Amino acid sequence: MPTSFSHSVPDFRVASHTAIISDLHLTEAEPVHMRFPLWKKFKTKEFFFDDIFETFLKHTEEKAQGAPVELVLNGDIFDFDSVLRLPKEPVFKVALLEKRRGLFPREERSRFKIEVILKDHAEFVRALREFVLRGNRVIFVLGNHDLELHFPEVQAEIHRHLGLPEDKKHHVRFVEWFYISNQDTLIEHGNQYDPYCMCEDPVNPFVRGYNFVSLRLPFGNLACRYIMNGMGFFNPHVDTNYIMTLPQYIKFFFKYVAKAQPGLVFTWFWGSVITLLHSFFDRLASPIRNPLKIEDRVSFIAEKANAEPRMVRELKELFVAPAASNPYLLARELWLDRAFIIFIAFFLIFQLMVFVRSVYQVSFFWAFVPLFLLLPFFLFYSKSVTSLVSGYKEPDDRVLAMASAITKVQRIVFGHTHHVRHEMIGSVEHLNSGCWSPAFLDVECTKPLDQKTFVWIAPTEGSAVRQAELFRFVDGKSDPLLNPGRGSASAT
Repeated sequence: MPTSFSHSVPDFRVASHTAIISDLHLTEAEPVHMRFPLWKKFKTKEFFFDDIFETFLKHTEEKAQGAPVELVLNGDIFDFDSVLRLPKEPVFKVALLEKRRGLFPREERSRFKIEVILKDHAEFVRALREFVLRGNRVIFVLGNHDLELHFPEVQAEIHRHLGLPEDKKHHVRFVEWFYISNQDTLIEHGNQYDPYCMCEDPVNPFVRGYNFVSLRLPFGNLACRYIMNGMGFFNPHVDTNYIMTLPQYIKFFFKYVAKAQPGLVFTWFWGSVITLLHSFFDRLASPIRNPLKIEDRVSFIAEKANAEPRMVRELKELFVAPAASNPYLLARELWLDRAFIIFIAFFLIFQLMVFVRSVYQVSFFWAFVPLFLLLPFFLFYSKSVTSLVSGYKEPDDRVLAMASAITKVQRIVFGHTHHVRHEMIGSVEHLNSGCWSPAFLDVECTKPLDQKTFVWIAPTEGSAVRQAELFRFVDGKSDPLLNPGRGSASAT
């Protein structure tokens, strides 16, 4: 394995060996709860994999057999939405909502959050630094949970922690939402095709508030912040942990939550209302755009992504419409429609009983009669409503075909869904690198999902043409995934 390469500026347009991983969801270390040790257990240091990541980097260099490695960190590498730590002596005013659910996405706050993450994952930072010093390069593709990397000061904080010499700093690059590797592979996180998680305008991501600049976050991020951050027995990395039927919720509540968080329903309701309101008001926020610099901005994004400016504009046309444009749809996803029906039913029956008791002396227990009569209709409505969050898991064949035609590649790699994929869709080779996040099927964290998967793209023997393969990194070795199946992890 080489110890160093040329100190010249690397040509990012050319790559022989590319490793792609996504969805690490690195966040702060959760302190162990003394009374309720299962509270956010998946976030504790016990399940950090920084040492495995270091071994993985060295393994990719061995696979490259002396050639430099292009490491693409394809989105959701950092999870800003799960950071709840607050500065001891803040230089800014911390709102009550921030104290309970984490700091808002503003530059000085986001810089503090990335500092918290990088300090808690010092081994990850050291491994990445040494990887770059050995002559390799790193590309950060922004995902939905690390959109706060858009802030220049956040990127600068990462560079400060890496502590690279001047001639190595340009070996680390941040790209807005896509990257073209070696002119043969388009790499995107994939959240731009998920209406619940898409960044509405990654070319101009900032919005103006009263005396501050902020990011407009997707609905999925807001739900994680205001709902999941307050429900510590639900693992946000596995959708079956929080998308359940009513009987499953009741069973889960009495098994794990009743003693630790008896007011869970109020936590959910409060968080859901805040999420809905925040989504609505974010839609009203004024985006920050300078018409005189739009083309400069597009050209800058294209240069970093090894693309042409027209590709930036054309790929942007493939984005789906954000789910936040339909408040009723969001209310159904948050179960607020069912809560509203229950509230109206109780209110009307109460009013009816008040009127009846003004005429006849009857017991309030008679109110249960109309409630029982309405129950079948309510259950029928509830069962007819299905969550669409899990329905937007992969871009369709039209998007793949159009993206392939725009960028002139025949291979596209996504992340976001946490589902490993390798398939031919029409003429396009489609891969998904899976995830590394701490995803468990149980609250006790004893049933981990198969993870630590990656895409490896390298020249075939005796040819310069590159071939892509899916691997799982286990015990310091990479096992090929010949027939990758779909997992059950979450995209949010």
